[in-house]
Amino acid sequence: MEKLLIKGGKSLSGQIDCSGAKNSALPVIAASILSSDDITLKNLPYLQDITTMFELIGSMGADISLDEKMNFKLNTSNLSNLEARYELVKTMRASILVLGSMVAKYGYAKIALPGGCAIGSRPVNYHLKALEKLGAEISLNNGYIEAKAKKLTGANIEFEGVTVTGTENLMMAASLAEGLTILTNVAKEPEISDLADFLNSMGAKISGAGTDEIRIKGVEELTGTTFKIPADRIEAGTYLVAAAITNGKITINKIDPKRMGSIIETLQRAGAEVNLNGNSIYLDMTKNVIKPVDIVTAPFPGFPTDMQAQFTVLNCIGPGESSVTETIFENRFMHVQELNRMGTDITINGTTALINGVDSISGAQVMATDLRASASLILAGLIAKGETIVDRIYHIDRGYERIEEKLSNLGAEIIRLPN
Repeated sequence: MEKLLIKGGKSLSGQIDCSGAKNSALPVIAASILSSDDITLKNLPYLQDITTMFELIGSMGADISLDEKMNFKLNTSNLSNLEARYELVKTMRASILVLGSMVAKYGYAKIALPGGCAIGSRPVNYHLKALEKLGAEISLNNGYIEAKAKKLTGANIEFEGVTVTGTENLMMAASLAEGLTILTNVAKEPEISDLADFLNSMGAKISGAGTDEIRIKGVEELTGTTFKIPADRIEAGTYLVAAAITNGKITINKIDPKRMGSIIETLQRAGAEVNLNGNSIYLDMTKNVIKPVDIVTAPFPGFPTDMQAQFTVLNCIGPGESSVTETIFENRFMHVQELNRMGTDITINGTTALINGVDSISGAQVMATDLRASASLILAGLIAKGETIVDRIYHIDRGYERIEEKLSNLGAEIIRLPN
């Protein structure tokens, strides 16, 4: 496996352009199944998860091509294989997103139960119960979900718990269902609004995305469209933290600051000077000292669970005590053991990490366990004394585009080591 070698102690400075958001791109690719016309997608990030999703729909018979402007063109009008094989699904939980599109468009789907990062249980039962209310017949056999429906029918559905992928799956399915579907207790993340914008650009009738209630009036068919994937707020947040902990200054371009309210507010509480200018965010930490901040993760617009590991590192180097409480996933502190090997002082108490700030940490060989844990270990390597080697970086390639290149351009000493 490839590794990242980091020599710590460099202050980061400069500008980067934010890449397209993986968490917006994946449901959009899955939703392309609903159209019988050509789909053009712009600003797709070059990530392993995107490649996996293309492999998945390609194995079903989708036609995928890349034009001279690096835009992807998709046509899913003749899917001949309505099965999502375990070999592909096991590497990425977002594969479950093709379920709603397939059963709505083709009346059948066979999807392997998903795999992915080991950050706790993310059950798909919310998806399945909701699809049953639309009229799908669901069965579980030999590790596969099988869904059948002659024609989905709109319904009033209240999710038992807030689920991003569940909300997205039902938005797709209801777009071709007969009649009105009303979804309540839905996720409100920006990626939900992105999916609604994409579906509406194909002719869907969706309102309320980003609120507590989404209303979907089913249509007979969806047409082709051209759609630009919005920027990745988690990538932007990660680089802002990288600049803050290295006492640097950075400008993130091509990002919508309105999507990053809780991240920006938390950075300001930590002592960073943050200024917004159109589609750019400027952070300066050259004159201030990190102040630890207590954090509780929550669904949007609360503090995102995908930034928890990065801010845990920030709290480790600030003087004093702080706490980070994880409310979304029950097993998302696996980076803590590796951080403590580098000299941090973190104790886990149930769903809360209790952190005592330390003066410095030391480089070590560490192992990533999931995507955002990988990011936290890289951040720790940036401020550690000596060299840090981060192993199992295939996780980071799932969600960060050219991370070593972008960090190098900001002044970091980081290189990718071959197998």
